[in-house]
Amino acid sequence: MTDDAPSAGAAQLTPRFVTVHGYRRCYLRAGRGPVLLLIHGIGDNARTWAPIIPQLARRHTVIAPDLLGHGESEKPRGDYSVAGYACGMRDLLTVLGIERATVVGHSLGGGVAMQFAYQFPERCERLVLVATGGVGPDLHPALRAAALPGAGAVLSLIDVPPVRLARWAGLRALRLLNTDLGRDAEDIQHVCDSLGVPTARAAFLRTLRSVVDAHGQAITMLDRCYLAAGMPSLIVWGDRDAVIPVEHARVAHAAMPGSRLEIFLGAGHFPHHSDPVRFRRVLEDFLATTRPASHSPQQWRMMLREHGRETRTTRPAEQPDIPPPPTMATPAATENAVATALPRSGAPQS
Repeated sequence: MTDDAPSAGAAQLTPRFVTVHGYRRCYLRAGRGPVLLLIHGIGDNARTWAPIIPQLARRHTVIAPDLLGHGESEKPRGDYSVAGYACGMRDLLTVLGIERATVVGHSLGGGVAMQFAYQFPERCERLVLVATGGVGPDLHPALRAAALPGAGAVLSLIDVPPVRLARWAGLRALRLLNTDLGRDAEDIQHVCDSLGVPTARAAFLRTLRSVVDAHGQAITMLDRCYLAAGMPSLIVWGDRDAVIPVEHARVAHAAMPGSRLEIFLGAGHFPHHSDPVRFRRVLEDFLATTRPASHSPQQWRMMLREHGRETRTTRPAEQPDIPPPPTMATPAATENAVATALPRSGAPQS
């Protein structure tokens, strides 16, 4: 076996369990050295990283958790927002005695990784986004449909034998026809199989609806990408991604100062599966040629202030704050005043 070949050790990774906030979390751990935190996407689990973990573990401590509601972690009726997941990653690392990590996230996990870097910059050394969510609204129609009311009833049929057979045949046909979606047929089948358990299905829907609506992705990381200045960042995408279009990779790259961009030709939504050897090489080169970010609270505050705008909703303090008579307020003026007073909404991401 060559150094570049996927290791048989991937099959020998033993799940570990730890309780955080009363819920049992499953994770994989291997190796010693600087920490890599690998975060999977929606409906997936930690074993999505199994083909590359043994090689990465030669020089790093690799932590790959099952997100709450996924894999072998518990699936309570709880908070499945991106911000909630980011807090969960911080708390998991704290329980494991880990202060800082390079955070790698795929799809939804990329959004969680970006949110982690935003919420806890002092604990993030580098950021790696793989076909990440949270760049723009574009998304495969099937995921938009799954976020609609009533989709749960349809998904409850996903494990019925005739539906399972039709799903398998459809995905196989897409693969034989060399469609973009067909390139990820095995991974899509794996995600669908995981939804046969009612608690997993409920967690999937809660997670999906926290980030997606009928119009597509409902949150964005672009409004705060400027905060990634000084954070070594790598963006990896497949040029035939049917789930989240590759154009998002270029948008994210342009928005993140100093980021690196790697496009995998012929790869779909799972570039780390399409070409695990190249993915590992790209990741290891990124780790070897960058230094961990050094967080400065003062610089962080300055960036926020420079990009922020104060909205004055009252008269200057030196003038009496006396409202005008009712007869002076036209409907249009009232509408403008309300619009000014309301805070601008911002999405919590990647």
